[in-house]
Amino acid sequence: MPPRSTPNDPREHLARCLAEVAAGRREALRDVYDLTSAKLFGICLRILEDRVEAEDVLQEVYLAVWNKAGRFEPERASPITWLATIARNRAIDRLRALGPTRTARRDLDAAETVADEAPDALARLEAQGETARLRACLEQLEARAREAIVSAFYGGRTYDDLAEQAGVPLGTMKSTIRRGLIRLKGCLGE
Repeated sequence: MPPRSTPNDPREHLARCLAEVAAGRREALRDVYDLTSAKLFGICLRILEDRVEAEDVLQEVYLAVWNKAGRFEPERASPITWLATIARNRAIDRLRALGPTRTARRDLDAAETVADEAPDALARLEAQGETARLRACLEQLEARAREAIVSAFYGGRTYDDLAEQAGVPLGTMKSTIRRGLIRLKGCLGE
């Protein structure tokens, strides 16, 4: 197998890999895994707080990627955002399936052992200036919406948790986040 080249644009490289996964190329799935597994495992572990559960969910994530890669639309979202959303949703689904009677929770300090030595996708995007642009747009949002969006999408918090913490009904929290995302999309589209 020829050595993999280092792409100049990680976002485009990851998008190409996803297109190749959609075409049924297993080597491309391995590339996607190598580029994203540390970040996606971190998301799963942050939400589930249990290493074994996070590993199981991560496997489900890549099975979903294999089956749904053809649905990825690069003009609608960055590849890492699409993948992180799958991981977040699968982890939340697993957390709900485990139910409220679950007593054993993994200490979050275990997340420190998940580090990837290579720059993660977010660091590579930041080098390209996208993250700086995202942060600038986030700063334009009202504080409540900004904090909720960051906690939900980067911190792995559920809407229920955020609503409870803020002392507002779940519907209010969902509306706050939705309005914030609409403003964020508008800002990023400028």
